[in-house]
Amino acid sequence: MARDQPLPERVTLLGIRHHGPGSARMVAAALAAVRPEVVLIEGPPEGDALLPHVPNLTPPVALLLHDEAEPARAAFWPFAEFSPEWRAMTWAHANGVPVRFFDLPAAASLADPETPDLPDSPDSADAPKAALDPLGTLAEAAGFDDPERWWEDVVEHHTDPRDLAEAVAEAMGALREEFADQVDARTLRREAAMRQNVRQALKDVEGPIAVVAGAWHVPALRTLPPASVDAAALKGLPRNKISGTWVPWSHGRLAASSGYGAGVASPGWYAHLWECAERGDAVPRWFAKACAVLRAEDLPASTASAVEAVRLADALAAMRGRPSPGLSEVMEASLAVLCGGDATPLRLVHEQLVVGERLGVVGDDVPTSPLAADLARWQRRLRMPASAAIKPMRFDLRKDTDRERSKLLRRLEVLDVPWGTPDTTRTLGTFAEAWQLHWRPEFAVALAVAARHGTTVESAARTVLIARAAAATRVVDAAEALSQAVGCEIPEAVAASRQALDRCAAAATDALELLSALPDLATTVRYGSVRGTDPELLRVALHGLLARGAVGLPLACRGVDEDTAERAVKAVEGADDAVRLAADDEHRDTWQRALKSLVAMPDAHGLPTGRATRLLWETGALDSDEVATRLHRAVSLAAGATAFVAGFLRGSAALLTADPRLFGVVDEWLTGLSGADFAAALPLLRRAVGDFSPAERRMLGDRVKGTTAGGAMAASDWDEELAARLAGHVRDLLGAGA
Repeated sequence: MARDQPLPERVTLLGIRHHGPGSARMVAAALAAVRPEVVLIEGPPEGDALLPHVPNLTPPVALLLHDEAEPARAAFWPFAEFSPEWRAMTWAHANGVPVRFFDLPAAASLADPETPDLPDSPDSADAPKAALDPLGTLAEAAGFDDPERWWEDVVEHHTDPRDLAEAVAEAMGALREEFADQVDARTLRREAAMRQNVRQALKDVEGPIAVVAGAWHVPALRTLPPASVDAAALKGLPRNKISGTWVPWSHGRLAASSGYGAGVASPGWYAHLWECAERGDAVPRWFAKACAVLRAEDLPASTASAVEAVRLADALAAMRGRPSPGLSEVMEASLAVLCGGDATPLRLVHEQLVVGERLGVVGDDVPTSPLAADLARWQRRLRMPASAAIKPMRFDLRKDTDRERSKLLRRLEVLDVPWGTPDTTRTLGTFAEAWQLHWRPEFAVALAVAARHGTTVESAARTVLIARAAAATRVVDAAEALSQAVGCEIPEAVAASRQALDRCAAAATDALELLSALPDLATTVRYGSVRGTDPELLRVALHGLLARGAVGLPLACRGVDEDTAERAVKAVEGADDAVRLAADDEHRDTWQRALKSLVAMPDAHGLPTGRATRLLWETGALDSDEVATRLHRAVSLAAGATAFVAGFLRGSAALLTADPRLFGVVDEWLTGLSGADFAAALPLLRRAVGDFSPAERRMLGDRVKGTTAGGAMAASDWDEELAARLAGHVRDLLGAGA
């Protein structure tokens, strides 16, 4: 029986941490010393055809590969300037040395339903986090409670990278031996593919070979089992046709907080360490950048403060026995010295420097993704060039070109590419829209992410909308999906969303949930004919939800807590707007009866009851005498009075100030409250009047202080006792004492 053979000495294994500048320095030094005849890099072999474009790329960039038959099956392999794989690529191109990806083919990875969208996590050195965290294990063994801090001390601040590869390999070998039972089948299959590609390289060249792979894989590459063993492990792998391109990436997308599986906590900090590796002045330059960030926001940050921050960071590192200040030390020094202990400006430093938003650039000769190419075609066809300047546009949806422009913007919005923002401050009617167009560089990244959903803007939006409809579990979610589908004018998505709405409505028992879906649905009904959808079919759905929600509204407001009451008010307001916008006369009457039933229910919460009373008054269903009676009844009861008045006050103040009787009832109730009762009522009342316009507030103020026709207050109107009470209460609220 054939035995495993040791890897030939001419193969140099470089175990790395993805996106680690310490590993990048190690790889650069090792390649310069070994001078290999071929470089193998962890990654899918289908990407080899795109490697010649590396000289025309400015990282961060990502390799995007997708299944040609099912474009939604796609994945990205991102690289930053400080990624060791990127350093290997650039070294190989600069020295005319062949470079190859040698991992499992993307055809197999993309066909695996359990394969994540992105490569393995470097924070776990390529091991599944759920099973094992190698860095955490090594850090704990070394007495560190933070794996990131351990990695910084051992690797990022390592002064001699030449012996680092062997040290990492030994550490990972011990872990693989200890936790052999936790290595999953996919990892074993990947490593079989890696060994097969190493064998091929050994046949192709006679000189040195350099292998750059995640440190977790190095122990599995140090010996070569019989080729037949690895061939058997790879038997039957899919051979789908794969296409790809390079796309711009960003530091934000490299961050672990973005959800990227191979993310690092501080890509901006790592980029800074890489850039300052030659000069050795990373910490002073960091604080210089931090000061610039703060000064750009008009915050004080002097050169003297930067010098003090450097000294504090050095002192903290010395106290902790660290070779030099790490990220924790510089951030603590920034907080104490530059930010004066205030965490708010420190967040600016974190966002702009620790994470950063550096965007990569892809050369013009690099093939684009099918989705990006389709968008470029539409931009040319519709004469909508991408511009960094904000550009207002008005569309007349009766014109074919403007309608296509609107559809394009709405479809891009579904794909999380909000190139256009509807200008809601300008209501132009059913057939007109106002937009603000603003192309931002990060949209290239968003397009790359959306490319997995389809090769065209329309097909990608269709995929997303149908998926949203299928995933909808609430009526409001289905109604929102239907509204988006109608706006995008995608019939298949409209049909799927309509079915989802019926499904969710049939299962819904919460009247507030049913009513909350009406605003989106009413807008869809109103604009359906403009978008090529039969509005009557949508109106039937609206009426069905309205009828069921109206019946259950009074009971839904009975004996509820404050949060549910607030939700009920929003549902009532939205439903009332929807009824006015899109319901027929019969269902308007149904809604009026529901509001009257709510108002008549004695144990319903005061907030929605007061709002319903106000709506009925505004439509004339209740006259001022009836409303005054209900107000008197409400304020005469201690319990629920504030909630009822707050609900009644919501909306416009114009009608309230125009009716002296109603104004007098509210004013009398307020002035009669004790200090404690007024303090308890204040939060609800402030929320109620918060929506009043400045003009309405001024009008209310004039009514309260009783101005004369000439604008001056009559001396006889001044109430010294009342003024003293109010002044004292204001001082109490401000904490100034009596």
